[in-house]
Amino acid sequence: MNTKTKKSLIGLIAVIAFLSFGLAQNHLQQSAAASTAVVAPSFQVDPFWPKPLPNNWITGMAIGVAVDERDHVFIVHRNQDEVFLSGGREIGLTAGVSECCSAAPPVLEFDPAGNLVSAWGGPSDDYTWPASNHGIEVAANGDIWIGGNGSGDSHILVFTRDGQFIAEYGEPGNGADSNSTEHFAQVAEIAIDKVANEAYIADGYINKRVVVLDAATGAFKRYWGAYGNTPTDDPVIYTPGEALPTQFRGPVHCAEPSLDGLVYVCDRGADRIQVFRTDGTFVREKQIIPNTTVQGSVWDIAFSKDEEQKYIFVADGQNHRVHIVERETLDILTTFGDGGRAPGLFFAVHSIATDSKGNIYTTETYDGRRLQKFVYQGLKAVTGPNSGAPWPADRL
Repeated sequence: MNTKTKKSLIGLIAVIAFLSFGLAQNHLQQSAAASTAVVAPSFQVDPFWPKPLPNNWITGMAIGVAVDERDHVFIVHRNQDEVFLSGGREIGLTAGVSECCSAAPPVLEFDPAGNLVSAWGGPSDDYTWPASNHGIEVAANGDIWIGGNGSGDSHILVFTRDGQFIAEYGEPGNGADSNSTEHFAQVAEIAIDKVANEAYIADGYINKRVVVLDAATGAFKRYWGAYGNTPTDDPVIYTPGEALPTQFRGPVHCAEPSLDGLVYVCDRGADRIQVFRTDGTFVREKQIIPNTTVQGSVWDIAFSKDEEQKYIFVADGQNHRVHIVERETLDILTTFGDGGRAPGLFFAVHSIATDSKGNIYTTETYDGRRLQKFVYQGLKAVTGPNSGAPWPADRL
């Protein structure tokens, strides 16, 4: 090999080495970037779930959702005649007006395929049905708990999963008393700690507290207000940018126990989540979209289904979105949805729940009046603060 050839070969080797080093560096940089990327659960709306209701039934304000151990989805909605009035005129929901339609019974149960498998509820001589039912929960034994936020709704009802009456806790017909151990005052939501067999009551619309009951007997066990304070019935003012109130602004719209012994409380009117230990000891708080006024931003929450419950899904009915929040920091990672009628959009998203596969279910109140399913798509890198309607990429 002559000198010229040797020099050429050495030069080629140097070029190859330089390119290889560059590729290796680029790979390392990409790997580092990937390892530090923010990821969050992603979802895709299923526009064909649930299936159409039978009997010309339609739903009113869908005010609660819960999922049992079989991944059956229960909702409670308002089916009174006045719910279905539009501009003061009936739209065909009273016999003799038209062929369509009639209000479905207030409690509807769907199987994982979206089939309606049970429908029941409403007034009876055996119990006092709420003037305005609000919130639904499924206990470990399958019993169904229902609250109410209408006039005189100061009690809770418990039924079997097929609608047989079991118990009425609290005394109907009472008003405000945030320190009562005999009754509630417009319960917004119920959540049951299945291990401790305790029911956490977001009490709620008139009272300003969290109440804990024995889920087997309905007996009062303890209660607390914001920051663990003794609650009062005094009016509470919240002004964005000013000091947060020392009592719940309300409505106290959810109280959800986590698997690691914490309780996450929705103080809807103050745009905040407050976190407590199960004995009512205050741990921390964080506001969600703190400039939201009128009805507030934190309407309901559900946990992700990983063992750590790493994420919280926050139903924000005033902003018509679902926020995906990191549970440890309570920081918003990303958001999906927006105001609208199309699948994946919302009008007053009110309640939220997850099934064993990590799918999300939401209900909408006011003129939203529907149940939607969002299918879990795994963890994906966050690309922006709001992904909009979670449709398939090829349909956007």
